[in-house]
Amino acid sequence: MVKSKKERGSKGKKGPSGRKPKNEPASYEATINLHKRLLSQTFKNRARKAVKHVKVFAKKIMHTQDVRVDPKLNKFLWSGGIKGVPFRARIRMDRKRSEDEDSKKKLYTVVSWIPVAEYKNLKTQRVDE
Repeated sequence: MVKSKKERGSKGKKGPSGRKPKNEPASYEATINLHKRLLSQTFKNRARKAVKHVKVFAKKIMHTQDVRVDPKLNKFLWSGGIKGVPFRARIRMDRKRSEDEDSKKKLYTVVSWIPVAEYKNLKTQRVDE
């Protein structure tokens, strides 16, 4: 017999899946494969599209509409010029509370770059501060 949500009970502060709620500040590290996202993209649009794909990736994982790109990440994406975007980027996504009390969106995400020697065996992971 399948139990309902009330019969199963809550599992503390975390949600039913064992994860933290999406309205709490959190940090994740992930590797984004820009090469597969920019395949068959016009050369003169590649660096711009890479920044947009990073924002879409962060929106999907962090569940916030407001995503801000750190200047160091932007510089890394543009390091090869408009056409020579790096194939992969290791990024850190920090979900933070908004400072403005009158803003509609309570949370925003800051995406920053993590320099790594190689991308092998790196997983998406939650970072505890």
